[in-house]
Amino acid sequence: MAAVGTIVETFQNHRSVRSLALAWTSSAGGAVSGIPTAEKLSGELLRVTIVPGTGDAEPSNDYGVTLLDDDGIDVLAGKGANLSNVNASELCPLVGDGTTTVQPVAIDGNLTLVVSAAGATKSGTVKIYFR
Repeated sequence: MAAVGTIVETFQNHRSVRSLALAWTSSAGGAVSGIPTAEKLSGELLRVTIVPGTGDAEPSNDYGVTLLDDDGIDVLAGKGANLSNVNASELCPLVGDGTTTVQPVAIDGNLTLVVSAAGATKSGTVKIYFR
């Protein structure tokens, strides 16, 4: 898949909770895709924050974010849909049957950020916290 948009990564690996910030800018078509993380991440996904750009860089309301693992599965479990263009979002994705076995999402490998319907050359940051 050809890369669409751009991503700048900032990796913090020297504390017990590690993080990877993905500062994204969408293409003229309003998307980001096809750019796997340079860092392979391994552990349990603890929290994800999504912060939209401001001013002229503010994405369209109800834009979407997914984080695909190497198997093409969204580790956000669909919680990155219909995001606010002005308010930051905090997600704590879990997997299980929804009632008795809810566990943090395990990650092991590259993640690929996909941003949709953001508008032309808009931006934001997705920060992944894991242990």
